Amino acid sequence: MKVFVVGANGQIGRHLIQKLKRNEEHTPKAMVRNEEQSLQLKNEGIETVIANLEDTVETIADAVKGCDAIVFTAGSGGKTGADKTLLIDLDGAVKTMEAAEKVGIKRFIIVSALQAHHRENWNESIKPYYVAKHYADRVLVSSDLDYTIIRPGGLLNEPGTGKVSIAENLQRGAISREDVAELIIACLNVKNTLRRSFDVVAGETPINVAIKQL
Repeated sequence: MKVFVVGANGQIGRHLIQKLKRNEEHTPKAMVRNEEQSLQLKNEGIETVIANLEDTVETIADAVKGCDAIVFTAGSGGKTGADKTLLIDLDGAVKTMEAAEKVGIKRFIIVSALQAHHRENWNESIKPYYVAKHYADRVLVSSDLDYTIIRPGGLLNEPGTGKVSIAENLQRGAISREDVAELIIACLNVKNTLRRSFDVVAGETPINVAIKQL
């Protein structure tokens, strides 16, 4: 499966690209924002395309052509304002969904946020971020795409353990970005994650076992 990674230069995206490169069943195509990022990945033998989530749907659609699945890991980042959060985490995600539908790609995985589906549990200090994730997820659910919505807890830069806890509702917890990337690949490999959404934090169950138990 050829997997188009949106946010390939982000912290989860970089883990995912490298894991896909080593995977025997999948190959990555990385969406990056500039020539410098593109050259760096090309030097590692990774196919890239330069595009921006503030581009048109048509531009994004051209970028994703030839792929079998899309993984949306992009985010505006904690240092931007609410305007960029809405443009990237919400509108950018929805435009990517529209691009997928335009070119006939059915498989779509998005990285959301823990409890994004329950307003009463949103962190007030980053409420625009939760608003963006909440409505991007709702648009994806209402689409005809074969989606998986992964809602990780607090994201850590420490090495992954390969073990998680997955449920419809988890109140708190954290997870390494590396484990989120590993979980994405596990979701690509099994059909029982189609049209599913779940919270995930670090836990005691190996990722492949946790996925099969969904």
